[in-house]
Amino acid sequence: MTVPLDPPRPETPPRPAAPPRRRRHRLLIPLGLAVLLIVATLVCHAVDQPDPTDRGFLSPVATGAHGGSRLAEALRGQGVTVRRETDTLQALLATEPGPATLFVPAPELVHPATLGALTDLPPGSRLVLVDPSRRVLVGTGLPVVPGGRRWATRVTDPDAGGRPCPLPEATRAGRAAAVHQRYAARAGGTVRGCYAGGLVRVPWRTEVVVIGASDPFRNDRIDEWGNRALATGLLGGPRRLVWLDLPGPAPAPTGPGWSPAPGEGPGDGYGHGDGPGGGDGPGGGDGPGDGGARDRSDQGSDDRADGGSPWDNPLWDAFPAWFWALLLQLALAGLLVVLWRARRLGPPVPEPLPVTVRSAETVLGRARLYRRARARGPAAETLRAAALARLLPRLSLPPDTPPADVAARVAAHTGRDPEQVAELLHGAEPTTDQELLALARGLDALNRTVFHPSEGDPR
Repeated sequence: MTVPLDPPRPETPPRPAAPPRRRRHRLLIPLGLAVLLIVATLVCHAVDQPDPTDRGFLSPVATGAHGGSRLAEALRGQGVTVRRETDTLQALLATEPGPATLFVPAPELVHPATLGALTDLPPGSRLVLVDPSRRVLVGTGLPVVPGGRRWATRVTDPDAGGRPCPLPEATRAGRAAAVHQRYAARAGGTVRGCYAGGLVRVPWRTEVVVIGASDPFRNDRIDEWGNRALATGLLGGPRRLVWLDLPGPAPAPTGPGWSPAPGEGPGDGYGHGDGPGGGDGPGGGDGPGDGGARDRSDQGSDDRADGGSPWDNPLWDAFPAWFWALLLQLALAGLLVVLWRARRLGPPVPEPLPVTVRSAETVLGRARLYRRARARGPAAETLRAAALARLLPRLSLPPDTPPADVAARVAAHTGRDPEQVAELLHGAEPTTDQELLALARGLDALNRTVFHPSEGDPR
């Protein structure tokens, strides 16, 4: 028994793949916006944060937002004698005879050769350092190391660290903005902290108070929370206040009798004679007391520490570790959202429909999409392509027949004008819905005439 074989089906030529649409903007635009937002945040934060190297930072005569004139007025109102010095050596000499309080709002501007002398004040004196860096703490020999640094200053209670605060001034002030830079004790050292490490007291040769934020002393933040009470408590009291207001980085100390060895007090290393300045005291002699140190403060504000730049915290160390971890998580989440919204990253892949859709519903849905988008040109191309797909096989014409030959063949078969047939099959795009409707009716009538010549045009 012979089984008839099915005739071979003609192979349809593969349709050229449409060029993939570029979807780079789906990825680049969100990432660009995220980068722009991060950069704008960093720039705004850098502009908002005070710079200790700026002239007038925590100066008792500066009335700007980052000055300290309001604090100086509050201290004078409490009867505290405020003496402003613009030279480190003159400030050290001004603490004699003690006791006195030496306030250093910008320790980074102090020359490394004089850092060790800051802790050799007369008995009963106090040294207050604002946000000192690791370089300053090492130069002064204090058993303190910087800990974690926050993005912005935090307002906390004095006992926020879990231990009672040993400073009565901080206890009376209560909540204050003192936590920007935290400090801890070096191995083998002893410190007593408040405000979760934002303020520490060191029982050193001189009583040293280290505070990790400038907010309580600034004009724009002094009246918030307990900032005023904390600042006046640390700098006030029965002692005289010497306010070191450096206009810029201090130059290296020079002059007769000066020895840069750390540990020498202001009475044995700054001059000759019986007084601390040599000769007749701070006002005379051949040491810094005769004005030489004050004159040397103007020799150049760019003379920095011999060990390098005072900025020892790069951008990586300027923010806590949790900030970078959070930033990485946000970046990964944003990348996942971009990939999810990008849908597909390659050419369309045909997939079988899960259900059978009637052709009438497909045609109606596609027509509604064309109508909503007002895509009269694509709709006209679809109608003409469908008409040519039916007419060419009927007239035994190959698919690559030129449009003029197609129009002439159809016109000869139907008896119509070749120009009208060419306009109908290959004409311009319709500009109104009425023209599109007329084109659809004309193509339908042309197909009916070609397939049923005896019926003619029923319309």
